[in-house]
Order: sequence, then structure tokens, then C-alpha cells
Amino acid sequence: MTEVDRFQNTVKEIHHTEIEMPDGCKLAARIWMPADAEEAPVPAILEYLPYRKNDFTTGRDAPMQPYLAGHGYAVIRLDLRGAGDSEGLMEDEYTAQELQDGYDAIAWIADQPWCDGNVGMIGISWGGFNGLQIAAMQPPALRTIITLCSTDDRYADDIHYMGGCVLGEHPSWASIMFARNSLAPDPANVGDKWREMWMERLEGSGLWLKTWLEHQTRDEFWKHGSICEDWSKIQIPVYAVSGWADGYCRAVFRLMENLQGPKKGLVGPWAHRYPHIGEPGPAIGFLQEEVRWFDQWMKGRDTGIMEEPQLRLYMQDSVPPRGWYGHRPGRWIAEPSWPSPNIRRTAFHLGSDGSLDRAEPRKRGSVAITSPATVGMASGRWCAYSAPGDAPVDQRAEDAGSLCFDTVPLEEALEFAGDAQVRLRVSVDKPVAQLAARLCDVDPDGRSTRVSFGVLNLTHRDGHEAPEPLEPGEIYEITIPMKHVAQRISEGHRLRLAISTSYFPMIWPAPEPVRLILHAEGSSLDLPLRPRREIDAALPPFEEVETAPQRGIEQLEEPDLRYLIVEDAAANETRLQIGDGDGRYRLEDNGLTVHEQGYETFTVPHDDVTRARAHFRWSIGLERDDWSARSETETTMTSDVENFYIVAKLRAWEGDSLVKEIEWDEAIPRNMV
Repeated sequence: MTEVDRFQNTVKEIHHTEIEMPDGCKLAARIWMPADAEEAPVPAILEYLPYRKNDFTTGRDAPMQPYLAGHGYAVIRLDLRGAGDSEGLMEDEYTAQELQDGYDAIAWIADQPWCDGNVGMIGISWGGFNGLQIAAMQPPALRTIITLCSTDDRYADDIHYMGGCVLGEHPSWASIMFARNSLAPDPANVGDKWREMWMERLEGSGLWLKTWLEHQTRDEFWKHGSICEDWSKIQIPVYAVSGWADGYCRAVFRLMENLQGPKKGLVGPWAHRYPHIGEPGPAIGFLQEEVRWFDQWMKGRDTGIMEEPQLRLYMQDSVPPRGWYGHRPGRWIAEPSWPSPNIRRTAFHLGSDGSLDRAEPRKRGSVAITSPATVGMASGRWCAYSAPGDAPVDQRAEDAGSLCFDTVPLEEALEFAGDAQVRLRVSVDKPVAQLAARLCDVDPDGRSTRVSFGVLNLTHRDGHEAPEPLEPGEIYEITIPMKHVAQRISEGHRLRLAISTSYFPMIWPAPEPVRLILHAEGSSLDLPLRPRREIDAALPPFEEVETAPQRGIEQLEEPDLRYLIVEDAAANETRLQIGDGDGRYRLEDNGLTVHEQGYETFTVPHDDVTRARAHFRWSIGLERDDWSARSETETTMTSDVENFYIVAKLRAWEGDSLVKEIEWDEAIPRNMV
């Protein structure tokens, strides 16, 4: 990595300013721009987030935003209404108010004397979501967006639900936002009104987990903000980026397939991170890539970026299983479009003897299983951040509780790119059942590395809007879509398909244990095979990583980071215990000290999936001189056959004084999930 401290433009920074919305609410912004922008206006780039411009994203923004400003752009980091130093309330993700504010902010930016009237958007995760959503609103000044680690479908491909199943990260993410929503604004920026703003947040932000669990199907709640409802609404150029370890890589392929305007896609080996700090590596010079894209579409320069292949993918090599990778060996490949003419979908048939072969199986009988409740404890995170432990570990214990179908050891390496599909003929003994399918790379020593997976609530077999119960004993033909990946399975390894009836805590357990009968005849794995192409070796390499200098951050206390899978023989249960957060640190540019520590525990009894439990506890605080404010939140989610249950508590302190305490005790009926 190279730090660049001299640019073609001297950079001016405005640490805090306010943008007034049409209804009078003021949103807080931090701006970087060329020092002479008011005399020589430049295009502007907006990143629009709830993650607090002057504390939580300071360390991330410092190497990025001045880099773009130094290359001739005004960069605006805008806090959402009700977040950071912005006025108002944030009552949920991607609300109509949030999107309208973004639309109005773009108009305000385009009208400033330092802007030439052209505005772009960039964002990862939340900022990638609302970039797509606001682009669909067609603000007149918005010319292009770069969207990273985002989705076009808020129900089928977000942190809440997958395949109609409740993701374990659904309550996890809700608990994180529960804590962050309760933070005070910074008095250094908003003055004496900080306490009034804080009380409004504490009393009005609500319990998002309850709201999300009340919408268990793909209803209007989730269709709002899902740009896949009408692809034609996005008419500007889009650059979509993700990583195989990220939860959102599938969206890149759908965007390439369905957007009608100029588009480009990139998927590396990375987790939920910008590619210039991408892990697992290799990281790439993505800030230079951003400049090329924005120069092409906002400055009218032919940078050559649109002459390159539409889609770049990282073909991963076989690796042993482990909970964290700093680097993934592999190579870059390219496709001219998606779906690609270079992909050959090939059926691998399942045999009742455990075989997986392109030839029709010799054994066409049936096999049955009720998976142990602990299958899934080795699954890692749905959306990994490249923290130690959040990648799936050795799958042998998971495989032992699953129906496994293996190829013979490969005589030559096998490569595939895209989304595998698992087509099964199954019957079950309960009206509600869910299945998990895993693709694993099994090396000659028997180590099993998960390379992709998919899950399906079988009551959603015909769609996510109107689930239908299963008739016990009836045979159903179902398809489990699997997460996209580009993967090479080495010579001498075996490819394994593993099917289980549980996958907690990746997904919340079904209401009752299920016995699955899988009928081999007519069951297959549809694999997107990709022959090795010599043209890939001629692809131009990405540039080496460049950034602006990092800001001073003094780490005062390290966070308590852990990722433990604990089998408690005395209690007859298994627990996944996670410690997360950034510890305690001081920001040198504003003197603010921040602390953040969270703990998550997912517990499942070995003999009763109906007593699965998730518990979350977060403490987040801010302090400067003699001022301090902190919030502590606690959330517990449980269920039985009929309901989900949430018990939650919010407590807030100003200094040593408890100023607010709110409790919730909620029951939400299960709707075939």
C-alpha cells in the first residue's frame, strides 16, 4: 500500500456543515473538495450513511475521501436523518423519508457554487443500497453510482431472510443498529441541542427487530427499496462490486443481467469491505478504479474502462478450511456479459449410494435424515467482515450430520463460476421444513472446505409471497439456489454436496425437527462449469493500492474479539460465542474518545430445536473532556412452535447518571418459518 500525500489539487476539508431539507430538518455533512472549487467548480460524489461522519467512519474516510478530492471532486459524507449529528429520527432502513432526503441532498449539492452540477454516488452496504434506490428515483443531477456489497432485493438477498428462512444475522444486525441508533450527537457540532436530539432518538427509534419479524414474506414492506421490482427505473451507469466472502455477491450478477444502461461488475475474494482494504486478499487499487469510473461518466474523459470486459471475477484455488484467510490464492478471470456464453451448465446426478456424477446414478433409491440441531455451528457468518472466525471452518462435523454426495477424486481440476442449483425430489414428515445445501471441496486428507451454500424454506418452494404448508409424505420437486462463486477444485480432490435439515445459527430452526427423505432419481446438482480460457492471462492487472494518509487514531483499549464454538456436555447444548467491536480509541482530529464492545451468543440444545436462543449485548459510548454519553442494549430472541419472542432493554447514561431506560417484551406469530 502506498500513501499519497500530494495530489493535482490541494484539498480543503469542512469538518461539519448542515444541509437543510425542504421540511426544515438539518442533515450533517463532512466535505472534502479542491481548495479552488468555488472558482473552478467540480463534480461531486455523495456517500450517504447512518454511521456517523465524525467518529465511526473517520478512520475509514480519511484514506478515501481526500484521495477523490485530490483528483478533482467534491466528496460529501452525509449522515442520515436521525443519525450522527443530523436532526430528526431514523425509524428503519431505507425509508421513503431517507430516500427523499437523499434526492433533495443531491439537488442541494448540484446547486452549490463549488459543484459543476454533476453528482455521483458511492457507498458500501447501506450506502450501496440507497445509492441504487435513489438512482431509481432519477434525480436530475445524478450521473452515475458505484454500489458495493449491496442488493437489488431486500427480502430474498439481504441480512434478514434467505430462501424464506430467518437468518441468524437478522437479530444480530438489529441489535447492532439498536445500540447505534441510541447514540447521542456530538455537542461540539450541534451545540446545546444535543440532549434534546438524543432524547428524541432514545424514545422514538423503536425496536427494529420486531418490525422486521412482523414481515416474514416478500410483502410490500420489502418490495419498497427493492430495485428489482422495476429495473428500467435505473438509467444511469452503474459499477457494482462485491466479494465471495461477502453476503451480497449475488446481486452483482443480477445487476449485470438486468440493468439496461452502461454497467460494470467486479467480484473479488473479499469480505464486506472496500477492495483497496479487501480481505481476504489480494486487495486492489480500487481508489484509482473509482477515479477512472467517475472521470468517464462525470468529466467526459475516455478512460478506457468501458472497453474492458463487463465482469471481472476472482477464480479461487482450493485451500484448507480455516476460520480466517488473509489471502486467497487464485487468478482474475473476465466475462463479456452475464449470463456468460463461456459457462456450461452441467448436471451432476445424486445416487442413493452417496455418489455425485455426470453419468446417471447406479443407485436410484432414497435416503433419509434428521440432522442434529448443531449442524450449522461451523457455518461462519452470512456476511463476513474478515474478522478471525467468521469464515466457515472444517465441515467434517457438519458433513457427518448431513446427506453427502461425493464425486470420485478428480482426475483433473474442475472450475465453475456462477450460481449452482440443487434440484431435489424430497418428502418430509412436517408441514414446515427447511433445507441447507453446501458445496464442499474435500482434499485427499478428508478436510472439507465449504465453497458455497444455499438454504430454502420448503413452504416457499413456489415463491416468497404466499408460502404453502407441506403435505407430509408427498414428494415435492424443489430447487435450492446457491450463492455465486468462482472456484477451482484441485486434481485429486472430491466435490461434495451436503444436504441437512438444520443450519443454525446461519438460519433460525424450523418449528419442529424434520425427517427428510431424499429421492435420488431426478435429483441433481446443476453446476456452472467454466473451461479455463487463455485470454484471462492477458487481462490488464489492477493497480497497486494507493490511499490518502491515515488520520491519527490512538487505540486506548483493544476490543474483546472472540469466535468460540462451545459444546457444553453438562447442559447438553452447543453455543456460538462472539465478541465484537472496536475497543476504546481516541480521534486526534476532534479529541473524541469512542468505545464499542458487543457480545453475541447463539445457543441450541442438542435435543430440542424449539429452545434455540440468541442473546446480544452492546455498549457504545462517546466522551470528551468532562462530557460523556453512552448506551447499553440487550436483546434476547427465542421461539416456540407458534411464535418468536423478543425481550429487549435500552439504557442510556449521561456521565454517571442513568437518563433513560426502556424495555420491550414482544411475541410475533410465526408464518410457516
